[in-house]
Amino acid sequence: MASSWARLPAASRLPVGLRHALTFWRRSIQARVVVSTVLLSAAVVGVVGWFLLQQTRDGLLENRVDAVLAEVGSETGEADERLQAAINLNLDAVGQQRDLVQPIISRGETRGFAVVLAGPVGADPTGAGATYTPWLDRDSVPDSLVRHFATSSSIAWTYTELTRLDERGEPVSSEPGVVVGSQVRLPADGETYTLYFLFPLSEEEDTLALVTRALLTAGALLLVLVAGVTWLVTRQVVTPIRLARRVAERLAAGRLQERLRVTGEDDLARLATSFNQMASNLQRQIRQLEELSRVQRRFVSDVSHELRTPLTTVRMAGDVLHDAREDFDPVTGRAAELLQTELDRFETLLVDLLEISRFDAGAAVLDLDDVNLVDVAHRVVEATRPLAAQRDVVLLVEAPDHPCLAEADVRRVERIVRNLVTNAIDHAGARHPGGPVEVVVRVAADDHAAAVAVRDHGVGLAPGESAMVFNRFWRADPARARTSGGTGLGLSISLEDTHLHGGWLQAWGRPGEGAHFRLTLPRHAGASLRRSPIVLIPDDAVETV
Repeated sequence: MASSWARLPAASRLPVGLRHALTFWRRSIQARVVVSTVLLSAAVVGVVGWFLLQQTRDGLLENRVDAVLAEVGSETGEADERLQAAINLNLDAVGQQRDLVQPIISRGETRGFAVVLAGPVGADPTGAGATYTPWLDRDSVPDSLVRHFATSSSIAWTYTELTRLDERGEPVSSEPGVVVGSQVRLPADGETYTLYFLFPLSEEEDTLALVTRALLTAGALLLVLVAGVTWLVTRQVVTPIRLARRVAERLAAGRLQERLRVTGEDDLARLATSFNQMASNLQRQIRQLEELSRVQRRFVSDVSHELRTPLTTVRMAGDVLHDAREDFDPVTGRAAELLQTELDRFETLLVDLLEISRFDAGAAVLDLDDVNLVDVAHRVVEATRPLAAQRDVVLLVEAPDHPCLAEADVRRVERIVRNLVTNAIDHAGARHPGGPVEVVVRVAADDHAAAVAVRDHGVGLAPGESAMVFNRFWRADPARARTSGGTGLGLSISLEDTHLHGGWLQAWGRPGEGAHFRLTLPRHAGASLRRSPIVLIPDDAVETV
């Protein structure tokens, strides 16, 4: 089961819905244009949206940083004033720290920011001597800012991640923020301390999220509008093309009166006008060709029938002369023999022309019966052995022991095989005039088809001649005479007989390697062929790169 699944084409292994979608995608130029336009528009909207978001983000952060720096400057100024006032109160360093930080912490609770007082310079903000807002995780102060104040006293700021703690000191939430550091000197001990102000950016984050949602919504609506507009615009172009396709299909089906409706004066209207003119010209020429073909078929049929009466008279006279040729002088006797030979060929040609005319008129019918192709091959080979012996050709039959049956017209099948064998004898003998050569007739069958193949090692076929060989009166070498008495219509009649059975008649050949003709018939009349039990390229063919 797995091996049969692996032999299936890749497209047939896809789910049904996906196969239908791929088929629709391949066949609908409107869908491809709409999807391509939407994808390109999505790329443009994405780039523009990203740029707008970056500008909005940078603007929000810049405004927030400016506001934070202004507020920190104000808080630092007030802290310096309180420290100067605390000199008269004779407070120690701890008292001055408390008097410095507590008002700022209180205002931070109201305004939403946190404070950390660390010192003296170089002290860790997470150490025991630091004073800070209770809900703040002091690890929110970045190390880069701490290192900055170890060597510099200028105000500095950076972005950070604020972590909030619960009553037990466990982190409960995290949000982006801005931390600003500023140094102050305590009069009590003369040491420099660092104040870290940590401002959350939750409002800016909410604003940016709102802008992002708005841009996404607007972008989605814009893409839907672009898809709709593109669909409508392409529909105006694709609809006339689809109408032209339907009309072209009807014309191809033989409804030559079909025409496109012309509306307006634009390019599509002029295209429809040109299409209608082309259809009218084609209709006129096809009718002329049909009339010419009808006259030609009628002429061939009439001439073939009219020639039968004088041919009968000439045949009777020729038979009399041929029977009395022994009483004539050698030259006259030879002339009587040549006359008899050419009369035989002429009569065969008339029979073939009548058969061709029946095919052209559609009057050919099948007399179906179960035909054993093995018996047909043996009968044809036995009937053509005298001709093969004259050409120094050996006929061989390769067939299975069991019958190879097919529902067919035995008379027509024998005619096909006989034409193939005599054609092989003719060409094989021309290739090897100085010694015996083999022509192999192979028979095979499977559950669906039965086949007969004839392999010769004669002159072969040049590239492109495998299809031309079935044309009427066609010769691979026009200078070569028909030594087997053929009329040039045998393969054409064989092809018509094969089509009448719903079968295949195919040829393969290479110059110098001979030819291989294969007849394939369905086992049951009316069944469709998918493969042949005999390969077209023979096993003994020399492979070429």
